[in-house]
Parts: sequence; structure tokens; C-alpha cells
Amino acid sequence: MPHYMLAAHTRQEDTAPALTDEEMKASWQRIQRVEADLKSAGAWVFSARLHDPDTATVVRVSNGDVLTTDGPFAESKDHLGGFYVIEAADLDAALAWAARVSEAIGNPIEVRPFAGVAWEPGG
Repeated sequence: MPHYMLAAHTRQEDTAPALTDEEMKASWQRIQRVEADLKSAGAWVFSARLHDPDTATVVRVSNGDVLTTDGPFAESKDHLGGFYVIEAADLDAALAWAARVSEAIGNPIEVRPFAGVAWEPGG
């Protein structure tokens, strides 16, 4: 079955209104429901929330030298905040899951199929 990444994009805190404790709790409950449904449908493979972009390091090799810099370099207020790796029968099924995740977190979700899977789930 094809694998898809559902990339959850987040807005930097200085450009997005902060959630109240009640809004944060409601959001967390919505996310838990979607994740439970993903797992019960056998679609969930892996998910993770990422630290803020200011913790990122970019690694490049140039002329044999390894260069590390603070990253990322994108001039954007949006950044990758987390992701899901799911199994879905086709793109339409992956898009349906992405819509549920987007509704739960209130942010856009990028859906991208894997070109190939280099691991065996559960292995």
C-alpha cells in the first residue's frame, strides 16, 4: 500500500495569535481523535512534532568540507511543525486524512507520496 507524508505547517508565534488554554486543550483532543482513527483504520505508521525552526541546523558538503549553519533559510513565517507517515490506498484516501488533520490543528497540511519506502513497518 502506498505511503504518504502529511506535513503539518505551522505559523511562527509572532505572526499567529496565541491559543488560550481552553483552545489548546480542545485542539489536543481533536488531534487525539484523528490519531486514534488513523490507528484503528491501520493507516498510521509514524508521527512526530518538531521543535521550532530556530533549533534546526543545516549541513552541507562543499568541496569536501562539511559546513553547518543555523537553519532553515526560508524567508517565510510558515514552517514544518510536524508530520505523519501514513498508509493509504490512494491519493484520495490520503487527502481525506489530511483534511481531518488540518481541521484538527487549524493549519495547512501538505500531502506528498513517498517515491519508495526504505523500511518495513514494524521492523
